[in-house]
Amino acid sequence: MMDLGDLNAFVTVARAGGFREGARAGGGSASGLSEAVRRLETQLGVRLFNRTTRSVVPTDAGLSLLGRLGPALSEVEAALDVVNGFRDRPAGSLRLNVPVSAARLILPDIVPGFLAAYPGIRLEVIADENFVDVLAAGCDAGIRYDERLEQDMIAVPIGPRVQRFATGASPAYLERHGRPQHPSDLLGHACLRGRFASGAMLPWEFERDGEVVRVDTTGPLIVRIGGASDLAVHAAIAGSGIVALFEGWLRPHFESGALEPVLEPWWQSFPGPFLYYPGRRLVPAPLRAFIDYIKAGSSET
Repeated sequence: MMDLGDLNAFVTVARAGGFREGARAGGGSASGLSEAVRRLETQLGVRLFNRTTRSVVPTDAGLSLLGRLGPALSEVEAALDVVNGFRDRPAGSLRLNVPVSAARLILPDIVPGFLAAYPGIRLEVIADENFVDVLAAGCDAGIRYDERLEQDMIAVPIGPRVQRFATGASPAYLERHGRPQHPSDLLGHACLRGRFASGAMLPWEFERDGEVVRVDTTGPLIVRIGGASDLAVHAAIAGSGIVALFEGWLRPHFESGALEPVLEPWWQSFPGPFLYYPGRRLVPAPLRAFIDYIKAGSSET
């Protein structure tokens, strides 16, 4: 009989692409995963990974085992999760993969109440701007916008259903350089831009009365969207230029007067995000509780 923990360790390492990465994804230790895989290889009499100082890659035998074992372990997890139906309150862990903007603007209004309602659930939130396979990343669900959802995913609206991109600058900057009246005026301004993890630059698009204007801005600062966006905000407050970001991200600074809205009549609206999860597997009880919670919250607003 194979140890279920050793089998799960193998799948974790294979999906994560390494022992350290698997430890981060699964919350264990790299040495513990390595020992579990070594035990499994000894029992099977087959090498499952080719290991070098730089990579851990499944062998043909490892790939074959992963292809059959991954779905089987998912079924085991689903079977064990049935026990949750006999609890007064669901218990267990829930892992979400979300963009930084959702962790900052969407989840703060949801998470505290959810944790209070379900004290037996341990929630882990992983903020990541890259679009990942939530199952391969060891997550139960994710939050993304409509244009980045895969077709085989079930999507549930979460958070505001309409959001806007906003532009703002410090009053001192606008006094020195003037206030843009049309998006094309931004070509003469210092713009603090963002770059996606893929390398693509965040486009600056504006819309008013059906007219859409896209401006190829330039400026003294480029930041990685998500993790370094606050740096662009602070630079704008200090007078370095004009920043473009989610309205909810900039709104506190508009209200305090640290930033002044720029081209507000031209701010472009877009649909709000979705909680998404695979439709090909049973929904774990903690995730079902989270779905029911956000649905109940949206029905009350």
